[in-house]
Formats: sequence, structure tokens, C-alpha cells
Amino acid sequence: MRLPRIFRTTPFRLTLLFLALFTAAASLFLAYIYIATAGEATRRTDQDIRREMRSLVDVYDRAGVDAINRSLIERTSSEKPFLYLLVGKDGRRVSGSIEQSPVESFTGKPAWATFQVTDVDPQGRAVKHPARGLQEKLSGGEILFVGADAGEDEAYVAQIVHALQAAGLLVILLGLGGGILVSRNVSRSMVSLIDVVERVRNGETGVRAHVRGARDEFDELAQGVNDMLDRLERSMAGHKHAGDAIAHDLRSPLTRLRARLEAAYIDVEAGKGNAEEALVQALEDTDGVLKTFGAVLSIARLQAAGQAPSPVIFDPAELAADISELYEPFCEEKDLEYAAEITRDLSIRGNREFLAQALANLLDNAVKYTPAGGAIMLRVRRRSSGEVEFSVTDTGPGVPDEDRERVIQRFVRLENSRNEPGAGLGLSLVAAVAEAHGGRLELSEGPGKVGEMGPGLRVAFILPRP
Repeated sequence: MRLPRIFRTTPFRLTLLFLALFTAAASLFLAYIYIATAGEATRRTDQDIRREMRSLVDVYDRAGVDAINRSLIERTSSEKPFLYLLVGKDGRRVSGSIEQSPVESFTGKPAWATFQVTDVDPQGRAVKHPARGLQEKLSGGEILFVGADAGEDEAYVAQIVHALQAAGLLVILLGLGGGILVSRNVSRSMVSLIDVVERVRNGETGVRAHVRGARDEFDELAQGVNDMLDRLERSMAGHKHAGDAIAHDLRSPLTRLRARLEAAYIDVEAGKGNAEEALVQALEDTDGVLKTFGAVLSIARLQAAGQAPSPVIFDPAELAADISELYEPFCEEKDLEYAAEITRDLSIRGNREFLAQALANLLDNAVKYTPAGGAIMLRVRRRSSGEVEFSVTDTGPGVPDEDRERVIQRFVRLENSRNEPGAGLGLSLVAAVAEAHGGRLELSEGPGKVGEMGPGLRVAFILPRP
């Protein structure tokens, strides 16, 4: 038979553990209190007995046995809480409040004895009390015993112990009640999260954990689970969209590739046509397909890792100079004015390979969409916030405001770029690289419209300080 869920929760088990530790500590403390209190009561009783014994011995030493006998009779009839017994040299009882000494085998040296005395309570019942006494031999040979009833002291100690026990029991009960209450609250919060996980496991990716607003660790956990589910949902949607887009966008080049290969095969069989030219075109189409797959895989790799792999600290000026030197001839070939403003002695932390690919994609897009006679500017600088910015500005047709968020999604191509080669993955890869490095991508208008050219586009790739 399984225990109820609340008794199987970790907070309740921790409560039981702390209660067990508290009970052990309280028991040790109670034992110490009992020993210390009982010891102090015994010491106080012994001190009173010694003081009374010294007083009677002084009377005996000054006036002899008759004087001490009279003193014992007076003290016995008084309200002093002592027990007395005076035994003569012949061993017979002379006077006192008890009939015989509780000390056994007395050798003449001072001896202590613990015994019990019988008393009668107000209801007439016989009640026994613990007592303690000291017996000494007087200088004349007589034996004197002085004792005291320790019942009140023991009753006082017992009251203290009972009070501590009651307090300990109350703390244990309150601790159990508090443990059950805490376990209930924790269980309620955890059950909600477990229910969300179970529903997501069953395919309900749209469900989210409830954030109570208490700003405690459960809210942080719920918020973390929600963020994780948001990213998972976006990732699944992105993969689904990517699969659909790949199937759609690759259908045409694959169909063309197959048609050209089939036409080349027919021409070769018929002994006419240029098979070599068809094969060259098929290779170009194959390279385009492979490039598309490579870009998709790079984006997936970055998004799956969540951060850039193998990051190092380096100067971005060297990277920008290498990429700039690579793309400057392409600009000259297309009759584009090209310029670069690169600030030296900067520092960034990231993966050099992915950053180089991102910067190359920005320049490749600028060269592809800027008409002849236009201009392209590459800048690398430090912002006032300390961030490092790569920006590429061109005088091409630009991107309308309403399309700037959409254009960085995978396989999204605007109408004015349908006739250009590519799969719509350039800015998507740049955005993925920026996110993996903790940065961001910003799109804004370029230098504006001049004649038939413009308004242009400025794409800023911003990385945080290392």
C-alpha cells in the first residue's frame, strides 16, 4: 500500500529529517537540563544538611549531650525541613524525628545515605518522599544523623522536565503540521509543472506552466519551462517550415537537373547535342542544391547548440580585412564603388569560422542586390555601449519596413529578389550566428534614394563585449 503523495514528497521527508535531528538535539538538551538541575538540587540539599550538622555539633561541643538533645527536641517541633536522630554511646536512640538511622555499616566516618520517608497527605494517604542525610560520630562517642526531605526539589525538577517535554512535543507537532503545509504547497506547484510536462510529452506543445507571481524558485522554474517550450515550439515550427520550404524550393532545381540530365542522355544516344555543356549546367545546379543544404545544416547546428562552438577572443579587424579583400574584386567586376572603414584593436569572443561566413553573407547579399554604379560600405567599429558592430550599407532597392522582420526567416525571398540566385538563407544564417554569439541583427534604411537608385539597406551585425 503506497503512502499518499504528500508523504512521499521531498519537502516532507526533509521535514521529518529535521524533526528527527531536532528531537535528538532536544533529548540531549533535556538530559543536560535534568542532570544539571537535579545535581544542583542535590548540592543545595547537601549544603543545607552540612550547615545544620555543623550547627548541632557546635552546640554539642559547647554544652554537651544534654544541650544538643534539647536543641534536637526544639528543632524537631519547629517547622524546619530536617530529619534528626541522636544515638547514645550504648547504641540506643536518645531523641529525634526518625526511629532509626538509614546508614548501614557505619564505621565512624561521616557517611551519606539516600532513603525514603513516609508522610501522610491531606487525604490521609501514605506518601513516600525521597530523602538524603549525613551521619557523623560526635567527640563523646554519640552518633548524630541529620537528613532532609528532597521531595520538593525532585518535584521541581520533574516539573521542569515535564514542561520541556510538553514544549518539545508541541514543537514536533507544529513541525509536522508545517511540513505537511509546506509539502502541500510544494506538491501543488510541482504537480502543475509535472502536468505540463506530461501534456507536452503527449503532444500538446501549446500548453504552458502557470507563473504565480511570487517571484520564488518555482516561478523561475515555471518561467524557464515556458521559455524552453517556446523555443521548442519555435524550433519545431522552424523545422517544419524548413522541411516544407526545402521541398518546395528544391523541387524546381532538382526537376531542372533531372530534365537536363535526361535531355543530355537522349542527345548523346542520338549523337547530337552538347553533353559536356549539359553536365556543366547540372553540376552548377547540384552545387546550388548542396549550398542550400549546407546553409540549412549550419543554421540547425547553431540553433541546436544554443551558442557558438569553440569561441576564442580575437581582433575583428583582421577578419573584416580578409573578407573585404575577398569581395573587393567582385565589386569592381560589377562596377560597384567599394569602401571599408575598419577600427583596429577591438576585441570580440566568438567562432571565427561562423563570423566570417556571416560577414561574407552580408557582403554577398549587398553585391547581389546592388545595381551597377552603386556603392557598398563595410564598417567595423565599437559602439558607445561597448558592443562591436559589423555593418554593410548598400545603395540597392532595400527592404520595406514591414518586411524587415520577415526577411531574416529561412527561405523567405521578396518579390524583387525572385529572379536572383539563392534560397533565401543568407540573412537567416547571419541572424542565427548573431543569436549564438549573444548578439543581434538590425536592418535599417541605407543612404536614401538618389535618382533611380536606393533607398538602400544597412545591415548591422552587433556582438556584445567579451
